[in-house]
Amino acid sequence: QVQLVESGGGLVQSGGSLRLSCAISGSILRINAMGWYRQAPGLQRELVANISRAGSTHYVDSVKGRFFISRDNAKRTAYLQMNFLKPEDAAVYYCNAEASTYNHRDPSPYWGQGTQVTVSS
Repeated sequence: QVQLVESGGGLVQSGGSLRLSCAISGSILRINAMGWYRQAPGLQRELVANISRAGSTHYVDSVKGRFFISRDNAKRTAYLQMNFLKPEDAAVYYCNAEASTYNHRDPSPYWGQGTQVTVSS
């Protein structure tokens, strides 16, 4: 079983920063791409950023230059550094990872439970 646990969310003033972490545990054989998604009330879940195993990154246009995704493969952890936060960044942020396990060797997507980010204006 694979578990993703996010942390680091909270309330921050507009212009502030937060750093989200996503720790992955379980009988994991390999973790491929990892990503952060967000979902605001009434909106669809959207990809914020993702990072390949080799470290290639992709960002949605609205966060380019403000958010930075990284990962530590040895620690099985992904991070999202969020700077210059805006009220429109407020959402529940979810961690996603594509991973294979000893019991299920075809890579599958796994999700965390989400962490709330609130930005006050």
